[in-house]
Amino acid sequence: MTVLVYLGHPAHFHLFKESIKNLQAKSHKVVIVIKSKDVLEKLLIDSHLPYINIAPKLKKNGKVALYVSLIKRIATLTKIILKYKPTKLAGSAAELAILGKLFRIPSYVFFEDDFEVVPKFAKIAGPLATYLVCPNCCSAWKWNAKKIGYNGYHELAYLHPNHFTPDSTKVENIFDLKKRNFILRFAQLTAYHDVGKSGIDTTIAQQLIDILLPHGNIYITSERPLEPQFEKYRIQISPLDIHHALYFADMYIGDSQTMTAEAAVLGTPAIRFNDFVGELAYLEELEHKFQLTFGIRADNPQKLIEVTRSFVNTENLKQIWQERRTHMLKQSIDFSEFMIRLLEK
Repeated sequence: MTVLVYLGHPAHFHLFKESIKNLQAKSHKVVIVIKSKDVLEKLLIDSHLPYINIAPKLKKNGKVALYVSLIKRIATLTKIILKYKPTKLAGSAAELAILGKLFRIPSYVFFEDDFEVVPKFAKIAGPLATYLVCPNCCSAWKWNAKKIGYNGYHELAYLHPNHFTPDSTKVENIFDLKKRNFILRFAQLTAYHDVGKSGIDTTIAQQLIDILLPHGNIYITSERPLEPQFEKYRIQISPLDIHHALYFADMYIGDSQTMTAEAAVLGTPAIRFNDFVGELAYLEELEHKFQLTFGIRADNPQKLIEVTRSFVNTENLKQIWQERRTHMLKQSIDFSEFMIRLLEK
């Protein structure tokens, strides 16, 4: 079996990394294709995984630029498919569905955002993909007949205890483990589905720092350029080790969907502040079924301040979250193992 795996975001690297290693160990051939995004390429280099970068320059924002870059990626992927002749296509990109249909290759599109929330992506992937793989709680909209559901989340493909063991030595030169440590995450919010969405701005970031700083140390991880006054808080850690920091952190606050879910499944108290709150079923499930995260929409910054103060003043907060994590894991699968069985069959 030859599987072409297409990665368009650092989260996709983590999603597929265990499956890639296991498929290679079973003598399957894996062709990794990427487009540049944040620290994605560095993750692959640091992991010593060979890859083909079909979009080494970061794309420009705007509708026209979006479609031009899509067409270019499809053209380049076509050449790669003709060269390597994959028997299956896997990833979280709509172009795989297009090419799978064109070349009659089974395509597996993995996603966590309900299709109704990302209609442009859905209207391509839905009708053209062979299989739509998502958590049971997520909607594939008009294409539920193609849905392959599972109990769990993308993040459990790499943060399930079968694959991730927290290592304090990864953070001992960064965190003072005798004190409380807080991680703030600022997403860029420039993807096509982020249009009109907002999150943590400069004023709110400063308010959060003012609340947290008397209680411990603050570390910021950011997709977007940081304002000069926040640079001193930037976390100095390898992208490969960020999940160890997230596990040992006492609290996470951010406007990123993925890192919020990562903190939640690691049992770190997580607060999310953006305009997607209430719209994404997997985060709603992590919040309302397992109480592992708390979502606040961006039009209510006062609520964010209140919840942050409540969290930071709650005794044994991390212990409470770890107990909730144990409960969630009992009801969830090892998603990486599921992915391997799915692709092999």
